[in-house]
Amino acid sequence: MALRPPAEGLADLTEAQRDEALRRWRVLRPVVEDGVPLTAAATTAGVPERTARRWLARYRAAGLVGLACPIRADRGRRRLPADLAALVEGLALRRPAPSVAHVHRQVVDVAQRHGWPVPSYATVYAIVRGIDPALVTLAHDGVKRYREVFDLVYRREATGPNEVWQADHTHLDLWVVTPSGKPARPWLTLIEDDYSRAVCGYAVNLGAPSALQTALALRQAIWRKTEPGWHVCGIPAVFYTDHGSDFTSRHLEQVAADLKIRLVFSLPGQPRGRGKIERAIKTVQQMCLPTLPGYAPRGTKDRAGQARLSLAELDAAIGTFLIEVYQQRVHSETRQPPQARWEAGGFLPHMPESAEQLDLLLLTVAKPRKVHPDGVHFQGLRYLDTTTLAAYVGEPVVIRYDPRDLAEIRVYHRDRYLCRAVCPDLADRTVSLKELTAARNARRRDLAHQLKDRASVVDRLVAVHQPAPAPVPPADPAPEPPAGPRLKRYREE
Repeated sequence: MALRPPAEGLADLTEAQRDEALRRWRVLRPVVEDGVPLTAAATTAGVPERTARRWLARYRAAGLVGLACPIRADRGRRRLPADLAALVEGLALRRPAPSVAHVHRQVVDVAQRHGWPVPSYATVYAIVRGIDPALVTLAHDGVKRYREVFDLVYRREATGPNEVWQADHTHLDLWVVTPSGKPARPWLTLIEDDYSRAVCGYAVNLGAPSALQTALALRQAIWRKTEPGWHVCGIPAVFYTDHGSDFTSRHLEQVAADLKIRLVFSLPGQPRGRGKIERAIKTVQQMCLPTLPGYAPRGTKDRAGQARLSLAELDAAIGTFLIEVYQQRVHSETRQPPQARWEAGGFLPHMPESAEQLDLLLLTVAKPRKVHPDGVHFQGLRYLDTTTLAAYVGEPVVIRYDPRDLAEIRVYHRDRYLCRAVCPDLADRTVSLKELTAARNARRRDLAHQLKDRASVVDRLVAVHQPAPAPVPPADPAPEPPAGPRLKRYREE
């Protein structure tokens, strides 16, 4: 009758000990169960016969547990003094990071002075390599890098379309021709749906990011698209952005309150969870821009002279890429094209009542004012309405204006629309707030120049008509010092 290996005590062994015991059992099994001579079994397995006999004796005494290698009592411990091991770790964590050879030389000197056992290079190397990687990163690279690599991050995944939208800006690696004929690098504003990775809206501008540019991109993202292959639209539940001044503006806060959108901002300096929108922008930079004239990646020489596209042509090129390429490509994480994932399940987005209402909320700014007998005053201008405002003189109202056109404003009283008030000075033309501010600055500079000219004329004329100062008689020459030694001596007292 064949002997079966007793398995008691295997649960108390480590995984490595169990593997070793089973490996030795495979050598002894033909001997125990099939009666194969031990010499033949050892030769077949490539094990020395004396080793196989020792294994068989241990097996017959304790079963499979006897075939496991015993654990050394000092396993995992170093014979170095604790202070010497701490010294190795402390030297290795200095900034800038020293080489292991440099650490070993310093440790040898310290060990010899204190009479400690001198560690070998391999021992020092093992101690340095055994330091916690998080501790090494914090010591050598600082807190910021430690947070990026080792901080616990909760990555929130949206469960459906329009649950979370993300937005960001970037300076494009491309030169365009401005209306004045000069080259410039434009800005791109991109809004992406977190669930499907579909682009909801975008805007290309020459100026730095502003609340108005963000509002224009958000307007395109929310309203229905005219392009047949671009169906992403609706009001998002959450709008996730960074702490840019355009995202944290009062205007965007008011828009979010009116549309019932919850604004969420990433921590300053810690853009957690923003990798999705940054990846989408990087895709535009890497796949769309290199095919356009004027492309100038970072690190290359100035290529402003290669600018050929206008801003409108660049806008059309990016739009074509997003609709025909980006939205239709299978995404590496979702394993679906962004447009198809957004449309899956027959999703019906929540839409504003009308495009006019959306424009009123996004593209106009609300300000509190008071109705005066001569109208409503705003930005140094006067707005009139001959019929409605006459009944509200002295009443506080809220006005809404379009920064792109200050010719008229909309007036509200207690959340009720009253009328449109027109500025008589601007009624026949369109003047933006930017143009108005530029005109004021130019006027102020012109007045300052005139004031400087007047002051120079006054100084010149006053200097001409003033009587010449009376000549000052020459001062008497100073008496010559008496001859003799200049050093005062006590005998001269």
